[in-house]
Amino acid sequence: MKAGALELGHASKMTKNGVNRGMSILDLFIRIIAIIATLGSAIAMGTTNETLPFFTQFVRFKAKYSDLPTFTFFVVANAIVSAYLVLSLGLSIYHIMRNRAQATRIALIFFDVAMLGLLTAGASASAAIVYLAHKGNTKTNWFPICQQYDSFCHRTSGSLVGSFAGVVLIILLVFLSAIALSRQSLNH
Repeated sequence: MKAGALELGHASKMTKNGVNRGMSILDLFIRIIAIIATLGSAIAMGTTNETLPFFTQFVRFKAKYSDLPTFTFFVVANAIVSAYLVLSLGLSIYHIMRNRAQATRIALIFFDVAMLGLLTAGASASAAIVYLAHKGNTKTNWFPICQQYDSFCHRTSGSLVGSFAGVVLIILLVFLSAIALSRQSLNH
């Protein structure tokens, strides 16, 4: 009877380690997807520009992302977050190999939350500008420009989608790390 109880306890521990390893693999997978989303958003916004002729070919109106400081902040924020996510892949792989690493999980939660704040700030500020580009604000004489700069508006809107997807993915990463930490503290 005692041997059966020991085997059952060992199997329970192995199952918990397997679940933690599975969560660590999911963490790695989500980080890779978040890298793609944030880097793609930075590249899409950073390469956004459109030129329209006005009356003649010699007079042209140009819309570039760098004309608006909010879009520049968006590009920088997404680039910083994607660089951080690339650097954090090493710790994510380390967590697959060592399930009980608590200090590094705490560090990841701390930095993930900081990057979440940066990414949310950049995406939210840019969302306000994109909204004004689409809808305008007649009370302040800001007219919508998306009828003229259609390609510019589509690219900026698309890059916002990728950035907000990155926000959701980083929230999932924080939850995964918190769950893994709580499981570890319950086992001790």
